[in-house]
Amino acid sequence: MNGTSTAAEDRVFAALANATRREVLRLLRERGPQPVQALADHFDMRRPSLSEHLRVLREAGLVSEQRSGRQRIYRLEAAPLAEVQDWLHPYERFWRERLKGLGDLLDTMPDDRPS
Repeated sequence: MNGTSTAAEDRVFAALANATRREVLRLLRERGPQPVQALADHFDMRRPSLSEHLRVLREAGLVSEQRSGRQRIYRLEAAPLAEVQDWLHPYERFWRERLKGLGDLLDTMPDDRPS
């Protein structure tokens, strides 16, 4: 893995570390592209604070911005999330194997039910 992809992955993980930014991504996933004001209506914060969250998401490549007249429309860009999923996949497999092993062990144990 080269330094450039590591820096890009770090930006994605840093962006996802914040609950507000994850909620913005959820809103864009469920409701499609939206102007800043529509997104801002979902949060109890000043618009400059939301704009900072959108900037972090934009720099991580998780959203794109398009101007339409005076509005800025934000759209989910899911490609970086595939990279996160690729990174998480070995851990998912690790835990699936561990839980299967636990299930197998529990299946071999006698029930504690009174006869």
